[in-house]
Parts: sequence; C-alpha cells; structure tokens
Amino acid sequence: MRERLPKETYKALKKTIDEGATLDLKIAEVVANAMKDWAIERGATHYTHWFQPMTGMTAEKHDSFISPTSDGRVIMEFSGKELIKGESDASSFPSGGLRATFEARGYTAWDCTSPAFLKEDANGITLYIPTAFCSYTGDALDKKTPLLRSMEAISKQALRILRLFGNTTTKKVITTVGAEQEYFLVDKKLYEKRKDLIFTGRTLFGALPPKGQEKEDHYYGSIKERVAAFMQELDIELWKLGVPAKTKHNEVAPAQFEIAPIFDTTNVAADHNQLIMETLKKVADRHGFACLLHEKPFAGVNGSGKHNNWSLSTDDGQNLLKPGRTPHENIQFLLFLTAIIKAVDLHADLLRVSAANPGNDHRLGANEAPPAIISIFLGDQLTEILEQIETGCDVCSKEREILEIGVSTLPQMRKDTTDRNRTSPFAFTGNKFEFRMVPSSASISDPNVITNTIVADVLCEMADELEQAEDFDKAVRKLLRRTIREHKRVIFNGNGYSNEWIEEAARRGLPNIASTVEAIPALITEKAINLFERHKVLSKTELCSRFEILLEDYINTITIEAKTMLLMAKRQILPVGIKFSAQVAESISKIKNIGDFDVSAQVELLEEVTKTLASFKRNLNNLEEAAHKASNMEADSYKKACYYRDVVCAEMKKLREDADHLETIIDEEIWPMPTYSDLLFQL
Repeated sequence: MRERLPKETYKALKKTIDEGATLDLKIAEVVANAMKDWAIERGATHYTHWFQPMTGMTAEKHDSFISPTSDGRVIMEFSGKELIKGESDASSFPSGGLRATFEARGYTAWDCTSPAFLKEDANGITLYIPTAFCSYTGDALDKKTPLLRSMEAISKQALRILRLFGNTTTKKVITTVGAEQEYFLVDKKLYEKRKDLIFTGRTLFGALPPKGQEKEDHYYGSIKERVAAFMQELDIELWKLGVPAKTKHNEVAPAQFEIAPIFDTTNVAADHNQLIMETLKKVADRHGFACLLHEKPFAGVNGSGKHNNWSLSTDDGQNLLKPGRTPHENIQFLLFLTAIIKAVDLHADLLRVSAANPGNDHRLGANEAPPAIISIFLGDQLTEILEQIETGCDVCSKEREILEIGVSTLPQMRKDTTDRNRTSPFAFTGNKFEFRMVPSSASISDPNVITNTIVADVLCEMADELEQAEDFDKAVRKLLRRTIREHKRVIFNGNGYSNEWIEEAARRGLPNIASTVEAIPALITEKAINLFERHKVLSKTELCSRFEILLEDYINTITIEAKTMLLMAKRQILPVGIKFSAQVAESISKIKNIGDFDVSAQVELLEEVTKTLASFKRNLNNLEEAAHKASNMEADSYKKACYYRDVVCAEMKKLREDADHLETIIDEEIWPMPTYSDLLFQL
C-alpha cells in the first residue's frame, strides 16, 4: 500500500484502519485502482468479495475486471464503488428468518482492516477482498459484522478505563487472537470407503484398535515423511496468502496434528483461520490425504479443538493483560483481569453457546478437552494476589524460583510463576486467556464476539462507577475487592475432569450445560438481548435468527448422521453379518457331516453373531422409526432438537454398540469398511 498509493491516500486509509475513521469514496477510488493494478500485474483476471455467512464457511462470487467500451472492446477496470460494495443473494444463505425467499438482496461491504490477498487455484489468480455481509434491512447475515461491532465496543470501553489511569495517547484498544487448529489426516483411499466420513466428517461406526494413544508416543513425536511433505507445502501455501503459520506438530491422538499462526487482530485472525481450514483440505488432497476437522472423528480417542488465545493490546503496543514483574502493584492489569473474571462468571452461558455444536458434544469433558462447566484458571500467583486484595492483607507477588533440574551443565532457568492447566476451559497463560472449548470445525468469530462483548459490558460498568469517584485510587481498590468477592466462584485451579469438581461447581452455582441444545437458548434470554443491544453488537432480531440457525444446524446434522447410519447398517453391516453367520453355520454343518467332532467354538461364535445381529436389527428398526418420527414432527425447533438429542441420538448409540461388537468378531476379510486400525495407523 505504501509503495502503490499516493502519500495522502495512504495516510487516509491507514487512519481508517488504525483509528476507525470514515473512508471517503474518493479515497476508495484511488485504492481500488491501485489494488486492481497490483492484482493484474500478478496475473489476476477476477476479483471476489469474500465473506463469512452463517454456514460457518466462506462464500465468494467471482467477477472479472473487464468492462465494455463504446467501440466494442473491453478495458480492465475496478471502481471504488465495486471495492466498497458488492451484491449477493441473501435468501439462499442461513438467515434464521431475517430474509424470506422473495427477499433476496444482500450487500457485501469491504473490511479494509483485513488485508486483501491473491489466491491461485484451478480458476487462475483471483483478488480476494474480505467483506462483511448484511441484508437489505441492515441486519448482519454473517459472522464478521458482529465481530467488527464487538471490537469497536470493547475498544470504546477499554479506552474509558485507560483514560482514568491517565493514558491520553492510546487511540484504540485491539483484541488479538491466535487460534491453534487441530486436525486429523487419513489416507484418502481409505476415507473414500467410509460413507460416514464422507457425509458427516466423523466415523459413526468403529471399534477401538488394539493400540490407541495410551502409550502417549505420538504427541510431539517425529513427523512422518509423508506428513512432513504435506506440512511443508501447507506452510508455503499459507504464507502465499499472508497467513503467518508458525507452529506445527503431532497432536495427542494417532494421525492427529496441530498448526498455529502468529497472533493478529481478531478479525484478521478469524479470516486467517478460515483460510487455514480451507488450505488444510486442499493441500491434504494433493498429498493423498483427507483432512478431518470434525471435533470427534474417532470415538474413544482425543478430539480436535481450536484453542482461542485472546488478549487486549493498545494501538501503541501495550499488552493490557501482561502482569509485569510485580503484578500486585499493577492496578491497571488487576482491574482488567477482574473485569474478565466477572464477565466470565456472569455470562458463562453465552461462552458455552459460543463453543456449542453437535461435534463438540462428543468431545467436551475428556481426552484433553475441557469440561462443559465454564471456569477460569489463574494459577497460584494471581489467585494468591486476588485473595490478599479481597481480605485486605498486605499484597505481594510470588517470586519466580530457579528450576532445579539436577544437571550442572544445563542452563539455569526461572520457573514461571504458575503451572498450566489443560482441563480448564478459560485459562490465563501469562499474558492472554486461552479459551480451549472452541470446536475445531467452527469459525472463531462467535467465541470472540461473545468474549469481546461481555468484557466490554463489565468495563463499561466499572468506568461508570470510577468516573464518578472523588478518590480514584480508593475507589478502584474498593471495586477490586468487591468484584473478587462476588465473582471468585468461577476461579478453579484444580482438575476439571474430576467428579469432585462437578459437585463443587454445583455448590458454587456454576452452570453445567452438557449439550448444544441446552446451550442455544442462552442467546435469546432477556439478559443476553439487553447486553448485545446495549453495545450495538447484535439486535434482538439478529439474536433470534442465530438461535434458529443453530437449532436448524443441530437438527440437520443429526438427521444426516442418522440417515447415514441407516444406509451403512442396511447396505453394508447387516448383509456382511448375515453372510458371516451363514458361513459359520455352513462350517458347523460340514464338520458334523464328517464326524463327531467338537464344534462348540463354532456354535458359540454363531450364537454370539446371531444374537448381536438380532439386537442390531431391532436397534436399526428403532432408529429408523425415531428418525422418521423426528422428521415429521410439527413442534417448534427447540422441541424438535430436544427429541433428536434425547431419542434419535440414543438410538444411534445403541446401534453403534452392536455394530462395533460385530466388527470385533466378523472376519476382517469381509468387513465392509476400513477400521480404526487402518484409518489411524496407515499414513
């Protein structure tokens, strides 16, 4: 931009990006022309307004740069109007009632704070322009619009706090995010033989292999050559797109891996994560893999999440969540910290719904995924400081100790002031909070919209109180004590997997929202509506639309899974079970015809197979009946979703148990699909 734009245009655009100033159409015209020239010089022929509808994926419509002239020729043209605004059909995307079929007009609006980029694929080279997507009536039809609104909301309220501490130079407070993306790779040829992976992204049937992750030998292990080649190309492809991929390694489960980028402004980080997910799949395909982003593609082994590392920084480079060497003296840090604690405690239900989807229902609570109970891990040092503040004791910070390793040739290292807790959903990790519940397949926009808004609301309350104080120092310390006393219940540094914590959380009054269906109604409570409307992040109608979309997604997901199970059960598993039992029966008959031999082993096997087959067929019929009843229900979306969760999912579980048992006793040569042993260990 600095190279291509006139100096004044560059300054004006930077002012918009850095300070949120309004962008003049004349400036946009100059930017559009420079952007077009830059793209065409690199081989681009088309451009697209790239947006994030409420499908959770991205959308794009490609237009060429050509424009007709009066003499029948064409010129390469791209106007400021085309840069700033595009049009799309708004009724063909999920809208939750915001758009009817006949109300088709929608607009894409340029997000100049997220860099445009070029992407090369089979279509050639295309200029991608990140945009927001809204309806003709101005309602948000995407995930980016509320994210940008929430970023403005938290910046506004955080600035009020900074001004109270005498900071007059900061112009903007920025939320920054680094999203760690977990994923599985399986051989593409094996993937293509699994209808469940193709249609649902997870295995609906599958017995555990003899070896899983119990030896803990895959995590951080040596990366296999084939996977390393994939990872190298993945890095290169992401760097081409401007995505700063930084870290890659083997994850806990066999065939599971992780990639993490460098931190960036939240909306840019959200764009980057969408590109990471898309590029993972594209590059995997080139290397003969299928990339699985589902939260629990394999039952009984580690699931995949997306750890959302969230922090607050000023436009002049100050991390507001950095404690410093003496955090007990850093009152500004402690105020922001306690604001986050209060926000999480008051709005745990909203954080839970931001991490809710059908796949995550299978993941949360085990195998390194946090439990469904929202709590905050602070570590010993900060917890001790807050306890001292609450009781009015002399406040001091725990000194960092030397780590005693016991080998004289190794360098001396200072221990961090606190350990890490992998069972905590919302953990403080030095200068940021790590929200570990986020689903691996989901957009990170939703959890960041929630986090930004709930923290903005508490900062607003605190600023309202402190701005009226005659003695600021006395008032802020009083506020800290009261906030800690009233909201310390959400702080928990122990084992989030233990039964004792479930009981303790109940005594503390913390919500335990076990499923997606239970979580979704939090969006349309009076508390939530008032919160989002107060900060102009989401209106009541926008919240109601998201409530309907999430329920519809849940219903559609379980419907597809149930139909896929029935298809596989009827056309693959049942025929093989019958064939195998017939083979065993024939074997018994032939042996008996030869002589009086002991066939008790064969008879026992036949009894086991036929008994399991009979149960399998009964459960198949029950699932079919439940799925049919669910699809014809005339109840509202919530009641219908509850039926799918309570009845259809229960029948799916019973059918799977029989199928998985059959897999362990039927001849491997005739079993109709690749097993977990094949999928997890053939890379």
